[in-house]
Amino acid sequence: MSLSTHVLDASVGRPAAGVAVCLERRDGGDWSPADEGRTDADGRLKGLSAGAAGDYRLLFGTGDYFAQRGVEAFHPEVVVAFRITDPAEHHHVPLLLSPYSYTTYRGS
Repeated sequence: MSLSTHVLDASVGRPAAGVAVCLERRDGGDWSPADEGRTDADGRLKGLSAGAAGDYRLLFGTGDYFAQRGVEAFHPEVVVAFRITDPAEHHHVPLLLSPYSYTTYRGS
């Protein structure tokens, strides 16, 4: 199964490079780390390993991203939970970010 994300910083109209991203999988009632990485210069992180159908979440280190730029932000992290029903499909989870809000959706 292929999984990717793309983070755009809407406050400056540019990709959000260097954002820490952690992928977790629900195992019973608990969440377990599955993969992690950082967005590249284009704000992208490709090739995250989920493996099987199930419930997942991406944790984005948005507070650290803004702090490194000297920008006060409301959300110390953004958590996006989602369900994978067909592991054969590619899943793309974009994040549009600003210091006081965020938007996400299932991309292609």
